[in-house]
Amino acid sequence: MLPSRQIHSSADARRLARKRLPWMVFDYMDGAAGEEHGAALNRRALQDIRLRTRVLVNVAERDMALPVFDHYAKVPFGISPMGMCNMARPGADLMLARLAAEYKVPHGVSTVASTSLEKIIEVADGHAWFQLYFSGDGSTAMKLVDRADTAGYRTLVLTLDVPEVGRRPRELRHGFKMPFRIGPSQFVDFALHPRWSLNTLFNGKPEMANFSGADEFDRTESRALADWDYLDRLRDRWKGKLVVKGVLDADDALQLKKAGVDAIQVSSHGGRQLDAAIPPVLALGDIRTAVGPEFPLFYDSSLRTGEDVIKVLASGADFTFLGRILLYAIASGGEAGLHILWEVLMEEASLTLAQIGQTGPALRDKDVIY
Repeated sequence: MLPSRQIHSSADARRLARKRLPWMVFDYMDGAAGEEHGAALNRRALQDIRLRTRVLVNVAERDMALPVFDHYAKVPFGISPMGMCNMARPGADLMLARLAAEYKVPHGVSTVASTSLEKIIEVADGHAWFQLYFSGDGSTAMKLVDRADTAGYRTLVLTLDVPEVGRRPRELRHGFKMPFRIGPSQFVDFALHPRWSLNTLFNGKPEMANFSGADEFDRTESRALADWDYLDRLRDRWKGKLVVKGVLDADDALQLKKAGVDAIQVSSHGGRQLDAAIPPVLALGDIRTAVGPEFPLFYDSSLRTGEDVIKVLASGADFTFLGRILLYAIASGGEAGLHILWEVLMEEASLTLAQIGQTGPALRDKDVIY
């Protein structure tokens, strides 16, 4: 049986990816901060949301589309920005870009993508948002802002929950670094996973494609200088939509709205930054109350199923973004695996809507949560 045909859930994709990827790569992709208790709480908080089921409602025709800024996405979830996606499999960035083009969903293009930001937006047929990290004194970040504008990006996602890179013990145990530094333990790791290693060797090791020469990116460099003055400068410079990602505090959210950002993405970085952070779904209600009913709120972190997506939309979000589970699918089954998992997620979300008596995913004003 083809590996992709063994994917019936995101848990299946993760299980297969764990077999196929080197330990160093899997633990970079899968790991979280500290003892990983926060990541587990994220999942528990989502699992504990109960939905109100209904009967004798005609739900034969269900439409999964949701508006995102100025267009309708065909499904209520997009693609979170993820660094070095091509570690999952060569060409992963462009697999995601083609998926974004097909379903007209936003593809978050990471500052540390392993394919150039220009190529990704071309393949995504314009359905790409550029994700920006502030680092150092911010000068390199501003160059990337101008480059994204020239390439045709119209939405910028400023990630602010990484003032310093969180400690992720699983990465540290394997000596994970970007770019790769291969020592004896990594050599053994790669030798024990020959399919991945030969494929990567043939196609070239993943690189941070948006950097070269003097503008090198240091993943561990402090981003602690970012402040409200920096946000003001960025808002003045960027004329498109500005999304701020990594918000968990209602007061911050309200101040961001007043500062002129166009949307907020409620996120704990998938539990990868602070083990003690509040589960984002528990912060969502207070943030919605603070910013009001019309302000766009997006959500990511620890979403594993289409049912999770529906729960978050019912909890106050306008749109959701999926992350590492898509990389699991690519690692386990390539582009075919990605499409199969995407279809699984669509079916899970659609079946959940049917069970709760709803014909579409615009749910935040509906009484569907117990």
